[in-house]
Amino acid sequence: MLETRKFGFDTVFDGAGSITASNPRPKRLFPIEEVEQIRSLARAEGERAALASVAAQQANALSQIAAACDQALPRLAEVAHDHRTASAALALACGRAIADAALDRFPEAAAKAALDSLAREIEAQPRLTVSADPAIADILQTTLEETARTLGFEGSIVVRPDGAFGRHAFTLDFGDGRAAFDPQVSAQRVTQALEAALAAEGLHAEPMIPGSES
Repeated sequence: MLETRKFGFDTVFDGAGSITASNPRPKRLFPIEEVEQIRSLARAEGERAALASVAAQQANALSQIAAACDQALPRLAEVAHDHRTASAALALACGRAIADAALDRFPEAAAKAALDSLAREIEAQPRLTVSADPAIADILQTTLEETARTLGFEGSIVVRPDGAFGRHAFTLDFGDGRAAFDPQVSAQRVTQALEAALAAEGLHAEPMIPGSES
């Protein structure tokens, strides 16, 4: 069964043709002031809606950037650590090359420096015995005798070539004590100390770019 609805008239006339009732018609003409007011309100509402949309997009973008950074930072720390390790290895290699070249050019320098630092310990000793790499034994004999005279050491100096010593290595035995120099052992100790420092530092080193963690 269909539902019936009573028809309503917008305007009702009486028998004489006079209007007895009417519904208000939509307003079609507005004063300029009201139009400007409506326009301003519409513009403000549009701006608020646009700003809200932009703010939401910015918040979403920042959230995505933060998530990307959370994923990238651990890898960046690994890359930085690898870079530090590689740089340290390169520095060690360069240092060894420079040290080797210096020892080749001045093989007596290390022994002379050792004798200078031990001047007070050996001044009362009657004899200084040096065991050294055979390749540098002769030059050490001459250099140490000259250095001893400069220091006022009056004891004898005996340099003994020893094939068991590595390249540029030697020992100074002055009775009450002993000093040794071996470039290979020294290089190994420096390498081990640096590797231990890098391992302890791990991925928690200072930022490579100052202020990058602030």
